[in-house]
Amino acid sequence: MADQPNTIDQSKPSIARVYDYLLGGKDNYLVDQQVGDRFKNDLPGSVAIAQTNRQALIRAVRDMSAAGMRQFIDFGSGLPTADNVHQVAERHAPGSRVVYVDIDPIVLAHARALLATNNSTTVIQADLRDPKRIQDDPEVARLIDFSQPVGIVFSAILHHLNDEENPAEVVRYWTDQLVPGSLVYISHFRSGHNAETEAAERTLQDTFGRGRWRDDNEIRELFGDLEILEPGITYCAAWRPDVRDAATGETARRPTVWEQLIVSGLARKN
Repeated sequence: MADQPNTIDQSKPSIARVYDYLLGGKDNYLVDQQVGDRFKNDLPGSVAIAQTNRQALIRAVRDMSAAGMRQFIDFGSGLPTADNVHQVAERHAPGSRVVYVDIDPIVLAHARALLATNNSTTVIQADLRDPKRIQDDPEVARLIDFSQPVGIVFSAILHHLNDEENPAEVVRYWTDQLVPGSLVYISHFRSGHNAETEAAERTLQDTFGRGRWRDDNEIRELFGDLEILEPGITYCAAWRPDVRDAATGETARRPTVWEQLIVSGLARKN
């Protein structure tokens, strides 16, 4: 596959920059804001998809660190924001090593500036669909030791691969590289088979030509033979929440219809 261009095209929206805008970031352009405003204004409440996904990622990295992960690869990492994977990992396990992977050149530029003095974290510009090239990158070889457990993160990225791009094969490639005890975290758009799902999916497809909401069985299949850990695959807003009802042990509130459109799960290789 040809090298990805390093120039930043401000005339076309970027998935990473739209996500940054929805999270309240500043690293985006008017064209990204226009797409984000379609979610904010035309699909009120849909911004919760991005927000609850981010919070679930923070909890996932916390728990992966607690389970012994000291090295991570974050695919489709997006633009740096508060509580990035390396910040959460280092907070719970100082010395953790992190490789960020994203195709967007603006992610590369901003992340390199952020990580200029951090020798245990790096970012590479690469296509998720070319895993061998990612594995062969010198920066991956420098920081990731595949003879030891690795935490793999696919946060809100696999749904940007259409079916013919075989997202399950992408996951399987990496799980094949892992030793037992490694952990894989996936969050993914979940089809609610409702008007909200159809509207959100149509917005992404019209804008980027990609974006695939999958049902529960399709998302489960992405994990392959991995052992899915408690509480299974569930709404990001309800996945290992920090706040539970003292009497029932359940989440303090039921996720909104929009929050039900993104789920997450953590799995272990045995």
